[in-house]
Amino acid sequence: MCQHQNTCPAAEAVDREAARIVATFPEQGWSLLCNGVIVFEDTGELLPDCSVIAPHRGPARHALAA
Repeated sequence: MCQHQNTCPAAEAVDREAARIVATFPEQGWSLLCNGVIVFEDTGELLPDCSVIAPHRGPARHALAA
C-alpha cells in the first residue's frame, strides 16, 4: 500500500502510528494513515482488518522503558 521511500510501518507493527497521514479531518477528529489505519484524536485507532485499539493516553511506551 505505501509508496513512500523508507516504507511506512505496517498496520500490524507496534509503531503503526508513525505512518504518514494521507487524509485528515480535524473537524471530525480523525486521520487516515498511509498504512490504512484510522487514528482518532482521543488516541483510539481502527485497523484495516476492522479491529479496534482503545484510546491509550498517558506517557509514551518508549518513555516508560527509560
